[in-house]
Amino acid sequence: MLTLLLAGLPALTALGTGLLAVVVSPWWWCAAGPALLLAAVASYDLLQRRHSILRNYPLLGHLRFAMERIRPEVQQYFIERNVDGAPFDRDTRSIVYERAKGTDAEDPFGTELELDRPGTDHLVPSMSPCPVPTQPPRVRIGGPDCARPYDMALLNVSAMSFGSLSDRAVRALNEGARRGGFAHDTGEGGISEHHLAPGGDLVWEIGTGYFGCRTEDGDFDPRQFAEKAALDQVACVLLKISQGAKPGIGGVLPGSKVSGEIASVRGVPEGRTVISPPYHRVYRTPRELVRFVGRMRELAGGKPVGFKLCVGSRREFLAVCKAMLEEDVTPDFIVVDGAEGGTGAAPLEFADAVGLPLTEGLTTVHRSLVGVGLRDRIRIGASGKVATGSDIVKRLIQGADYTNSARAMMFALGCVQAQRCHTNTCPVGVATQDSRRARALDVEDKARRVQRFQEATVKSALQIMAAMGVDEPGGLTPEMLLRRVGPDSVLSHADLYAPLEAGQLLAPASVPPSWAGDWKTAHPDRFTLR
Repeated sequence: MLTLLLAGLPALTALGTGLLAVVVSPWWWCAAGPALLLAAVASYDLLQRRHSILRNYPLLGHLRFAMERIRPEVQQYFIERNVDGAPFDRDTRSIVYERAKGTDAEDPFGTELELDRPGTDHLVPSMSPCPVPTQPPRVRIGGPDCARPYDMALLNVSAMSFGSLSDRAVRALNEGARRGGFAHDTGEGGISEHHLAPGGDLVWEIGTGYFGCRTEDGDFDPRQFAEKAALDQVACVLLKISQGAKPGIGGVLPGSKVSGEIASVRGVPEGRTVISPPYHRVYRTPRELVRFVGRMRELAGGKPVGFKLCVGSRREFLAVCKAMLEEDVTPDFIVVDGAEGGTGAAPLEFADAVGLPLTEGLTTVHRSLVGVGLRDRIRIGASGKVATGSDIVKRLIQGADYTNSARAMMFALGCVQAQRCHTNTCPVGVATQDSRRARALDVEDKARRVQRFQEATVKSALQIMAAMGVDEPGGLTPEMLLRRVGPDSVLSHADLYAPLEAGQLLAPASVPPSWAGDWKTAHPDRFTLR
């Protein structure tokens, strides 16, 4: 037996050498390597417990996840019509891109919209148009207690924080605002060097986290607030009560995103998760809110102070109005954020179901202030999907004095509506803290685009107003905006949202029945009915 084995050893050695040569051969791996890899993946799919589809369909199941990942891009580029996309359709995005680039934003062959569809709004042209004003109007922000009023443009940059946006995006927005002479809302993330370096006017927004003016335990710090409010670039101060994307909910900034720079701007420890509560510490009642607004104005040296909210309950807002009357303290401006906003990531249930859309919120605030006789002391800003000149005109008709835009300004920066703002993987470097991605954004070029977009959009609004026979916003009336409410029925906004006379709610006998219940139960010392 041993003799046979010894005799066959040369043959076995030759066979082993041949097999080894095959295994180490690159040609063998080219053929067998992918098969082994696929076999390993298939084995893992069968053994893992997380995805049922992979256990039943190893290998093929991955195709489903790959298609799901690219679905938004396929939908946007190959399936959607020009008027189908959401939150902004392609026509709207295209008009922003064209105006930002300085090209003609015109289309031939008529509209693609179904103008007879219920819910469609129509602006009313005049048989006697006016000349288009050569200079855009400004809106004076500053009530009787304001010592340093500010003249606001008709369209401004809405709230987007440094941390949500990249440093280059913030710089481009502020440089565009400086060149165009309009305001830039900082968002609630504080005032950074990127807001200050270009020199554009700022609306300093303060949320429940009091970033940039907070104590170590997260309370409001009046000393820090006064120091930053005194900066020359801070034109106005805004207290954020709620925002359209997620009214009544706080925020969480993971510690991994709290870099040294962001920590310094916000006044929080580096590397630690930061929680913004859903409520303010500085007030719990309408009266306390109004008093705090007055205190902020004093600390700000008389600069305009306002608050922002996504409207929910009309009765609650009327309670604030009663507190204003009793305290004889009013904000200089109120920004109404529509539930159709905005740039902040939010739970789908909040984005879809909580808060009033801008039309209802705006008309509620405007009519309430008129009804209590305070409308002449308070200016109203409107924020929520404002992207075109017609959007501006509609909001002015519904009660706004000026408008703010966030997502359209992002389009001007190059945003492609990838909807990955919260993932830190923005493909164009706008909504990311990844320096490699952000470097793609050229500040000088994007600043020019922001300026051109704002200028062209305001010009479009003035052209529309002139076509309606109006040469300044004060000439617009609710009768000039129609809404189709049925196949054969069209109503004006004056019919849909019956206006109140100045001070009408103050005389019990003149309170409209539709307002009587809310007005009666509104109380300056509580938001709830209890």
